[in-house]
Amino acid sequence: MRKRVVVHGRVQGVFFRDSTRQRAQAARVAGWVANRPDGTVEAVFEGEAEAVEALVGWMHDGPRGAQVERVEVTEEEPDRLRNFDVR
Repeated sequence: MRKRVVVHGRVQGVFFRDSTRQRAQAARVAGWVANRPDGTVEAVFEGEAEAVEALVGWMHDGPRGAQVERVEVTEEEPDRLRNFDVR
């Protein structure tokens, strides 16, 4: 399963990317996470459905200090990613 997530709110400068990386690696989910110029955080998660869904759920809250206002989730075709990167 592969999902693309865009998180809106106060989500940059609160360790959102590193926290996402840690959780993804612990769950053995591949993909990436990046800050976007518009102030959002975008991530792609690819792996077992249960693990991907758990990460998507966590993105609605994020790390301590984040103020998530809205989350957009799109399902995509898997791309056979192997690692999780912070961009």
